[in-house]
Amino acid sequence: MTTHVTEASEAAGVTPPPGVDRIWYTRCPVPTASGLALNLGWLTSAFNDHGLTVGVLQDAPPEIAAHHFDHRLRGLFREGGSVPALAARSEGAPTRLIGLTWIDEGQAVLTRPDTGITGPADLAGRRVAVPGHAATPGRSFPRAMALHGLTGALALAGLTLDDVQRIEVSAAFEPSVGADARGGDWPGLSALAAGEVDAVYVKGARAAEEGAAIGAVVAVDLDAAPDPRSRVNNGTPRPITVHERTLEENPELVTAFLVQTLRAADWAATRPEEVRAVLAAETRSGAAGVDRAYADGFHTGLAPDLSEGRLDLLDRQQRFLHDHGFLAAPVDVRAWAAHGPLAEAHRALAREHPSLPENPTG
Repeated sequence: MTTHVTEASEAAGVTPPPGVDRIWYTRCPVPTASGLALNLGWLTSAFNDHGLTVGVLQDAPPEIAAHHFDHRLRGLFREGGSVPALAARSEGAPTRLIGLTWIDEGQAVLTRPDTGITGPADLAGRRVAVPGHAATPGRSFPRAMALHGLTGALALAGLTLDDVQRIEVSAAFEPSVGADARGGDWPGLSALAAGEVDAVYVKGARAAEEGAAIGAVVAVDLDAAPDPRSRVNNGTPRPITVHERTLEENPELVTAFLVQTLRAADWAATRPEEVRAVLAAETRSGAAGVDRAYADGFHTGLAPDLSEGRLDLLDRQQRFLHDHGFLAAPVDVRAWAAHGPLAEAHRALAREHPSLPENPTG
């Protein structure tokens, strides 16, 4: 990649570091501290100090935006679902894992009121929606989410996927067609409304809102399951990854990203209403959907860590994905993890605020 002096560096009189001409950021429409840091302008300000501009992949041309899934773009930071991140890593993408977050975000199995399904045991023998395969394993995340979510729900009653009828539905997130539509963007909701399936796994604010719009009811509330292993899925835990050359050659940039992410997590912990307003825009849903999907107190747990507990849960996710054909090869999540940047970010914050512990979560 050719190095050039960006508009940010010209304004600040700073020369960009060798090998990087721009920082790219990508995320999914979910609650993240790094997304808040972007919305607050902190990421832009921090990287401007290094003579770099920040581009958002979702606003980039298609040939650039595609790197959301393959992560082969130098200078890219990604906080998003684990299915694309693990699939890319399993196919040789040069990435490192620099943080994991966990936010319970409205994972549930929905049904119609007339099915008689009121709990996980009632799913036995019933028709459940499973989105079809996409062009690549990473893009097949709707299918992976549904399979793992249904697996978690069925396990609560000692059942497995072999105990239900799996009905393939479109994997595409179909456009909504108005308030009176009998379906929504989430795969399978149209089939549920039409009586073609009896149950659909959903996750997040927009899916909760769309389910309510068609009169669906919760059959299994996975967020209420006491064992977090029941809720391991695409976003639980959610990885933060970076291109490994950026980490190797420009570690100060990785530290800067994590410092602003941790600052935003701390900011969010005392501002629930402001976080919910940002989240409504991020998830493209209304306040009601956010209220359904995100329990009180979710805004206090946005900080990333690389604790053994979260690495264990991510390993559980990669084993499920490999067993079900979503990964080209197993991923050694502990070898993938780089603990140094997060530890350095905590040290940097502790130097700014001596009352803070250097690394409270590992």
